[in-house]
Amino acid sequence: MNALPSTARPLPKQRLIPLTIMPFVVIVVVMVILALAAPWVAPVDPNTQNLLARLKAPGTVSRGVTYLLGSDELGRDVLSRLIHGARVSLLVAFSSVILSGTIGSILGMIAALYRGWVEVLIMRVVDIVLSVPAILFAIITVAVLGPGLVNVVIVLALTRWPRYARVAYGQTLSVANMPYVRLSRFMGAGWFRLLGRHVLPNIAGALVVVATLEFGLMVLFEAGLSFLGLGVQPPTASWGAMLSTGRNYVATAWWIATFPGLALFLLVLSINLIGDYVRDRLDPKAR
Repeated sequence: MNALPSTARPLPKQRLIPLTIMPFVVIVVVMVILALAAPWVAPVDPNTQNLLARLKAPGTVSRGVTYLLGSDELGRDVLSRLIHGARVSLLVAFSSVILSGTIGSILGMIAALYRGWVEVLIMRVVDIVLSVPAILFAIITVAVLGPGLVNVVIVLALTRWPRYARVAYGQTLSVANMPYVRLSRFMGAGWFRLLGRHVLPNIAGALVVVATLEFGLMVLFEAGLSFLGLGVQPPTASWGAMLSTGRNYVATAWWIATFPGLALFLLVLSINLIGDYVRDRLDPKAR
């Protein structure tokens, strides 16, 4: 007797990246590629001045140079400065996320494993830093250390590490009570082995989610500091510095501030949406 044909249909394959997120992934990838290849992609040197071509509208041609996105108050190509500004923003954001994530994660795991006075000391410092507005703390620190690319990275790392420490602390507390972790400690495993072999792999997902969401915030912080003149110093191209200059020419040369603002908006929006997607993918309750 033949078996009845099955009416069950196979479940559709889930896309690695859904179509709703794909455009934002493309935006981030394109900006990263442009930032890495800025010296070869930019039409001209971003610091080359041409006072005869100052404040030219997009599409203007002057002395054989086509200003696709216009020129600024010194006759510099806005498109070239926009591309090189992406390099600064992404470099600062990536470096500060790596540095703050490393410091905060290590301190959070140490506080959860050592307990006692070490836990109290680290977590009280976390509470103190979090009680101060982040942008105010960053401005004060930059004013003390001085502006510059390296100092901006250090300042942003010192400002945002407590968030990683909080997440690592909470996640490590739950992992530390697992039988295999207690067995490893009973067998004489050192703290370095416990952190690297047993704790970190189990809390890495939560830290990746925090890092993804923090990346867009670091881009905004860098732009804000450069806008105030406390970030990357001229003549280095920066989106925040371009916005600061463009505010004086909004009525006569709208393109100076519009294009950096649009690039900043698209990058931060794309990163935040990708961060939300990563959070949902790594959340077992969502799955």
